[in-house]
Amino acid sequence: MLTYEKIKTYFDRVLWTAEMVANAVVKGKITAEEYKQITGLDYVAA
Repeated sequence: MLTYEKIKTYFDRVLWTAEMVANAVVKGKITAEEYKQITGLDYVAA
């Protein structure tokens, strides 16, 4: 199961893009606030 810590690690290691992290928000794995903490970008719903 994906957690904030795993997703942050994947992003920091450049294994995931910001778009992939945004998809985790859509799937309810992380919040929009956590998205911003991970990527430094504001989450904008598609």
